[in-house]
Amino acid sequence: MSTFESGYHADPQGFSAQAVLECKICWTPYDPDRGDEHRQIDPGTPFRDLPEDWSCPNCGAPKDHFMVSRDPGAAELLEAARIRRQTDRLVADFREIWNGKMRDVPLVNRALSIEAVGFRRHEGRPLGVLLSPWFMNLVLLPAEDEDWSHLTPGEKEVIAFPSGDYEFIHNVRETVGGYKACSLFSMMGEFRTHQQAVEVARAVMVALFDPANRAETDRRAEIRAAREAELTPEPAPDDAAPGLSRPSRRAVITAGLTQES
Repeated sequence: MSTFESGYHADPQGFSAQAVLECKICWTPYDPDRGDEHRQIDPGTPFRDLPEDWSCPNCGAPKDHFMVSRDPGAAELLEAARIRRQTDRLVADFREIWNGKMRDVPLVNRALSIEAVGFRRHEGRPLGVLLSPWFMNLVLLPAEDEDWSHLTPGEKEVIAFPSGDYEFIHNVRETVGGYKACSLFSMMGEFRTHQQAVEVARAVMVALFDPANRAETDRRAEIRAAREAELTPEPAPDDAAPGLSRPSRRAVITAGLTQES
């Protein structure tokens, strides 16, 4: 059982949205799956989203008199924190690139900012979308016990996902270390708002794991030959230069980079 000192008031973000908390005065629980019919709180409302004037329906104790009883989402919360530690370094590194090299480049979209979107563990490694004013990349980071500093910048690798096969380029940066990046958009001008770009990034992460987006036949060799013939200048290893080749949004969302419509 948790003590009051580690309860809600100590760190309201220290537990997940699934956490059940209980009053330390009368031990009445608040279960987000049930909500609070007395105060017309809908089922599915996390404790942290309760109104500030909400109080214990039994004894009237305020919110800060509640402590965590059990938290089914604790493991997910810890996993998210581990991934965030890696993505925070990635975001910080590219913010430095933005401030030092890219801010005055004419083709960047100043409506956008740098953000790590939708990162999740895939086969033990963090995978998600890195969004910036000059590109949107699918990024694969090493597992916590892996060292990718030996990667050769610019080297290509095809990685399979449920929706198809995607071509990643190896990169190494001093702050982040090694990582693998797959270009989704390299000219960001069509995005009017940052939120619009975030929504596309989230849609990519959903489509990536949907087998329905895979082509009916494996045309890998044919597509690879076509892409080699139409190859544009290679992107810089650190993704810091504009002018990368750009697939259509339809190709990104529905069929992957190696399955051109």
